[in-house]
Amino acid sequence: MDILLISVNIVALLAIIGLLIFMQKKHVSFTKRVFTGLGAGIILGALLQAIYGVDSEILTTTADWYSIVGSGYIKLLMMIVVPLVMVSIIQSIINLEKSADLGKMSAWIIGFLVSTAMVAALIGIGSAALFDLNADQIEAGQAEIDRGDMLLEKLGEVEDLTTPQKILSFIPSNIFLDMTGERSTSVIAVVIFSIIVGIAVLGLRRKNPEQAEMFTKIVNAFYAVVMRIVTLILRLTPFGILALMANTVAKTDVAGIVQLGKFVIASYVGLFVIMIFHLLLVGIFGLNPITYLRKVMPVLGFAFTSRSSAGTIPLNIQAQKNSLGVDTGIANMSASFGATIGQNGCAGLYPAMLAVMIAPTVGIDPLTPAFIIKLVLIIGISSFGVAGVGGGATFAALIVLSSMGLPVALAGLLISIEALIDMGRTAVNVNDSMVSGTLTARILGKLNLKTFNDKTAIEDSSSF
Repeated sequence: MDILLISVNIVALLAIIGLLIFMQKKHVSFTKRVFTGLGAGIILGALLQAIYGVDSEILTTTADWYSIVGSGYIKLLMMIVVPLVMVSIIQSIINLEKSADLGKMSAWIIGFLVSTAMVAALIGIGSAALFDLNADQIEAGQAEIDRGDMLLEKLGEVEDLTTPQKILSFIPSNIFLDMTGERSTSVIAVVIFSIIVGIAVLGLRRKNPEQAEMFTKIVNAFYAVVMRIVTLILRLTPFGILALMANTVAKTDVAGIVQLGKFVIASYVGLFVIMIFHLLLVGIFGLNPITYLRKVMPVLGFAFTSRSSAGTIPLNIQAQKNSLGVDTGIANMSASFGATIGQNGCAGLYPAMLAVMIAPTVGIDPLTPAFIIKLVLIIGISSFGVAGVGGGATFAALIVLSSMGLPVALAGLLISIEALIDMGRTAVNVNDSMVSGTLTARILGKLNLKTFNDKTAIEDSSSF
């Protein structure tokens, strides 16, 4: 009987995939197919949980089968991240008119990422204070206790690292190891290596132009192949989102959400305010925030579902270039840097909210100016090198809480709602990287305003 029910669940997923394929053949826009997959996934997941219950063996097995589509899609995206980042940045640098442009580009992108993370921290403090969040109000079950113990173990891995040592960890000592994504800072290490290669080619062009030209042709050919692979993988986005969302909703702990509802609401209020802040920045720089939002929504929808900033890099770059009109080099760098630096949701808002929530348990008033200033500065510094996949927020929280002298184990109280909050945080992280790319391009005169203002550009870039 179980096998029959599981088969029915699989057929239901395949039927919706068939609908999405039909929509593609009818040339329905990529955006509409993405949100159809998202909506269908929510409905399918809710039905599965309502019929079988969150602890059902049938649901667990069904989720495993759905993971072939959902997690398989994430794996394909992660597979292409390193080649894409490497070849895109090398190509961008060797096509620069002046090497000085590289420094300006990097400085503006990182500046936007870190400064907005600090603003996100202030928003997190405000949201936690507004909802009067306090760790003493939360009951700890066995799962929360186990999570707290695990965080204490992880703390030993990071608390002995000084800020200079953390910065030093960005520099690759074995680029082949970083190409495997072995470290949380692997993406930044690959970016640094790619920048060095690009600068080397610029130097070679002056001394031996023939060899430089040969290398440039190889890179351009490699870039064309990589981008073709990216296009092929991105065509699977509606299917991936469908399966990911179905699994997420089906396995959501509704009881945990009810118990910690105040923290969930406070988190999403904070994330919403950060999004408004991002749109205000876009408007301040003379761009239409509504146009911007329409064009990035498919990317944010995927980020929300996948909970992976790194996995969203290919879609992020494509949208910046083809929908927003951002220069190729800036799009590549902002998407790559944004996956591990200055993440507004994971490294800004979340650690700040935890700090405000936990501080009263050890007799500290979190709303004093000294506490707030120290917290914001620590978040700004520690926002470098947060892993761009699920779990990066935990790493950021460990660094911030330990630096503030607060007990990290209490962060384990939120385990039951971690996935739900992480979806919103990831979407905000990705939006921050896209805002930094768009505004940097605007400042440096490398934003194609015709493409940005073209309402059909989103269709052109999304007709996978």
